[in-house]
Amino acid sequence: MADMTSFREAVTAWAADGSGQEAARELALQSAVRTTVLVEGPSDVAAVDALAASRGRDLPAEGVCVVPIGGAMSVGRYAGMLGPAGLGLRLTGLCDAQERGYYARGWQRAGADPRDFFVCDADLEDELIRALGVERVRELVAAQGDLRALETFLRQPAQRGRTAQQQLRRFFGTKKGRKIHYGRVLVEALTADRVPTPLAGLFAVL
Repeated sequence: MADMTSFREAVTAWAADGSGQEAARELALQSAVRTTVLVEGPSDVAAVDALAASRGRDLPAEGVCVVPIGGAMSVGRYAGMLGPAGLGLRLTGLCDAQERGYYARGWQRAGADPRDFFVCDADLEDELIRALGVERVRELVAAQGDLRALETFLRQPAQRGRTAQQQLRRFFGTKKGRKIHYGRVLVEALTADRVPTPLAGLFAVL
C-alpha cells in the first residue's frame, strides 16, 4: 500500500522548516504520488477520506494524497513545493469562500490549473449541513451521543439570533476533535444525490 502518511508528514516538515524536502521527494517516488489534494485542516481530510470510502475508492492506491496545510495562508508554500514548479505533482484542493484568493494566487504562482480547486460557500461543514438538512444533522448528533451537549450550547446567549444552520456549524467547532469526527459522520450520511457541489467537483477530477 502506498505510504501516504509518511509522505504527508515529510511534506509538513518541509513546509515548516525545510527538513523534509529530500524525504518528500523520495517518498513521492516510492509511493507513486501523482496528485495532492490541498485542504485547510484535518476535518476536511476526514470528509474527503469518508467520501472516498463510500465510493469504494482507495485514494492512496490511486496515487492521491490529501494534505492538510494548516490554514489557507499556507497554500502558496504548499502549492509551490508540490506543484509543477516543485515535485511536479498535480494540484487539487478545497477551500472556504473567504480563502478563495489565497488559493487562486497560490495556484497561479505554482502554474497549476485554476479549475482544479473547489470553493465551499462558507466552509465544508456549512455545505454538509445544507446538503443533509438541519433536522437530519440533529438526528446524527443525537446518534453520536452529543444531543445534550448541543442543547446546552444552544442555550448560550451568543447563539440567539443565529440560524439553526449557523448554530450547528459553530457547535462542531467548540470541542477539539469534534469537527474531524463530524466531518466523517456527515459525509457517511450523504446519499449519492446529495453530495455538496465542491466535494462532487473534487472527486470528478481525481
